[in-house]
Amino acid sequence: MNLQITDNHDGEGIFPLFKKGTAVRDFTQVTGDSHWWSCTIEGHSTYIPDCYVSENVLNQDYNPTELIVRKGQTVRLLAVVFEWLFVQDEHGCAGWLPAHKAISKGENT
Repeated sequence: MNLQITDNHDGEGIFPLFKKGTAVRDFTQVTGDSHWWSCTIEGHSTYIPDCYVSENVLNQDYNPTELIVRKGQTVRLLAVVFEWLFVQDEHGCAGWLPAHKAISKGENT
């Protein structure tokens, strides 16, 4: 499904892909969101949805990069996880952005 960006999003940096089985440490609940946690993965401070962690290790590959997008841009929806979208832009770059910053273009792809 294609989405149109309704507000700019600058993200919080580019991260590597962390492989399934990687240890996740230093959990702190994100204020106002019961499913997201700040944490440390291989020395990187980042955020993670709780469904990506089992017994303090990643239960699937995870890249916490937030995609930098601009209002009016079109992205392709890859996944929805607790009010965040994992999307891909027209250049093939993938990353996260808050769900409230995009709307459906009404097209399936």
